[in-house]
Amino acid sequence: MRSQINRREFCAFAGSTLAAVSSACSASSGTEIGNDGRLTVRQRAGVKTNATGRIKLERDSILQVPGIASSATCPLLVMLHGATQNAEDMFEYLGSAHEEAGVAVLAPNARETTWDAIRGSFGADVEFLNRIIGRVFETVAVDPGRVTIGGFSDGASYGLSLGLINGDLFSRVAAFSPGFVIEGPPHGKPRIFISHGTKDHILPINSCGRRVAAGLKASGYDVTFREFDGDHEIPPEVAREGLKWVAAS
Repeated sequence: MRSQINRREFCAFAGSTLAAVSSACSASSGTEIGNDGRLTVRQRAGVKTNATGRIKLERDSILQVPGIASSATCPLLVMLHGATQNAEDMFEYLGSAHEEAGVAVLAPNARETTWDAIRGSFGADVEFLNRIIGRVFETVAVDPGRVTIGGFSDGASYGLSLGLINGDLFSRVAAFSPGFVIEGPPHGKPRIFISHGTKDHILPINSCGRRVAAGLKASGYDVTFREFDGDHEIPPEVAREGLKWVAAS
């Protein structure tokens, strides 16, 4: 997948354009725990959903479980926030799209202003995601064929990278306005949904969304690429389209 933009190239071309999300290119201020981005968590058989609605989890993360999940398995989207954002922001972007599509959404929070490997290497954030996804698998009857990781902006880049590295866990990846892909050994072949605004002034579509999508397609991935007339955002119609894609059988 060398034709995709990587982290070093991303920071080189971005320059002052990325002042609003400067943490994406800064050096990590702490010592990172070595990690290859692999998640070890797996689903358990026979789990029944024991609660629906909004549930607060560790580190102020949010799990939103649709009402229909009490009587059937449901798809799960792990939705990662962008730089300086948080879990609550992801539900502002999604609106009612996840409820309409019947998708359970886990929105965790990074330890710092963005995810570890955006600024350095995979480490404690991966360990946290492994743990908190495990909690969801223990309490929600998730459809194993519809487990998706994704996010917005930095979260989209991080989710896309983890999704390729853990394609044997995530059957799908939903990346809303990603910047780049962090290279790592791929496992499995997840389907991919990417959206990007043609007027994005933070992560320009030519250097980011279009380039990432083209690189993934060239590597044999099934990619749905959705361009829209807009900026660095997730318009309501794109959120609905993306969540329907996550929920599709």
